Amino acid sequence: MPRLCLLFSPQYSPDSVAGADGEIDPTEVTFPGCPCRSSSCVAPECPCLRRGHSSPRAGPAREHGQPFSRPVFECNSLCGCGEECQNRLVQRGLRLRLQVFRTPRKGWGLRALEPVPRGAFVCEYAGEVLGFAEARRRIRAQAPQEPNYIMALREHLHDGRVLETFVDPTRVGNVGRFLNHSCEPNLVMVPVRVDSMVPKLALFAAVDIAAGEELSFDYSGRFHNLPEASREQKPPEEENSLRKPCYCGSRTCASFLPCDSSLFSTPESSP
Repeated sequence: MPRLCLLFSPQYSPDSVAGADGEIDPTEVTFPGCPCRSSSCVAPECPCLRRGHSSPRAGPAREHGQPFSRPVFECNSLCGCGEECQNRLVQRGLRLRLQVFRTPRKGWGLRALEPVPRGAFVCEYAGEVLGFAEARRRIRAQAPQEPNYIMALREHLHDGRVLETFVDPTRVGNVGRFLNHSCEPNLVMVPVRVDSMVPKLALFAAVDIAAGEELSFDYSGRFHNLPEASREQKPPEEENSLRKPCYCGSRTCASFLPCDSSLFSTPESSP
């Protein structure tokens, strides 16, 4: 059994839940189940796998020469396949031994108590799933010194549409809320869909991780900032007041934590 060493004051939930605004319910099952009767589904026979990829063992999959990654879908509770189906990974939850610890400058952090191979699923970033208006309201109500846990995920589709997901583990969440940002992270976030179009924000090991090493991901969604990119993407001085310093200490540190300025906009100017 996985061991999780922590002192957790908010309500703990291994999975995301509907936010206080009630706009989105991540527990609702809207995808039909596959009719597969084998112990493990295979493509192209399985309808779930025909929608996209199975959960990645080595980060997000991208077709050769294509600018977009294919979406990831797992089998769900309505599927005819067994619980041991290889297309059921993220939904099984935490399987590794992790520990919450106090860092010198970044507050709480999360580290592995055992080696984690590249491609292994580590944990979900779970919390309340919010609509844009509620996410913006919570952000704007925060004091400057308060930590912000709201994760804004934007998926850009090939036809130009953008799917938005906002997850806030401040009041209800899991161990993912203790993951710090790094400009050179060892985890990568992949949206994985199981029951509906509301994704699970799954974190996979992007490299081999040693026991005792702190776990981190890039809050911006990029992976391994390049020195040139870090310099080019520094915000103007007027935006720095909204941002918090980054203490990741990496060689390519961008100096500030990523910031979604749209959540600070006024209702009149927001999308």
